[in-house]
Amino acid sequence: MVAGIGIAFIALVIFQAGVFVGLRKAEFFGRMGDNYYKTFGEQRGPRGMIPNFGMMDPLNSHGTIGTIASINLSQIIVADRNGTEKTIIIDTKTDIRSFRDSVKAETLKVGDFVTIIGKPNKEGQIEAKLIRIMPIPPNKI
Repeated sequence: MVAGIGIAFIALVIFQAGVFVGLRKAEFFGRMGDNYYKTFGEQRGPRGMIPNFGMMDPLNSHGTIGTIASINLSQIIVADRNGTEKTIIIDTKTDIRSFRDSVKAETLKVGDFVTIIGKPNKEGQIEAKLIRIMPIPPNKI
C-alpha cells in the first residue's frame, strides 16, 4: 500500500515537472512570436503579405552586419543594408574587437561598420557576444 502511494507520488512529481517545462517553452515561444518580425527584420506588405518573399535574404536573428545608427548606454542600434534597425545589447561579457585588438565599448561610435554575433532574446533584441569593428566596404552594403 505504501509502495503504491510512493509510486503514485513520484509519477505525479514527474508529470508536474513536465507541465512546468512545457509551460516555460510555450511562454518563450509565445513571446518570441510576438516579436518575430522585429527579430528577423521582415516588413509586412498589404493584407499581411511579405513582399518579394522569394527575393529576401536568409533570415538571421543571431547577428547582423551594418552601421551603428545610435548608441545608448548598454545598447546600440545597427542599421543593416536593407535599412532594418536591430537593437543590440552589450554587457561586460561582450567581446569587442577592432581587427585583432580588444577594445572597450566606449570605442564604438555612430557610423562604425560592425559585424555582430550573439543570441536573440524574447524582446527581439540581440544579446551580443562578439562585436567586430570593420572597415567600411567599398560597396557600403
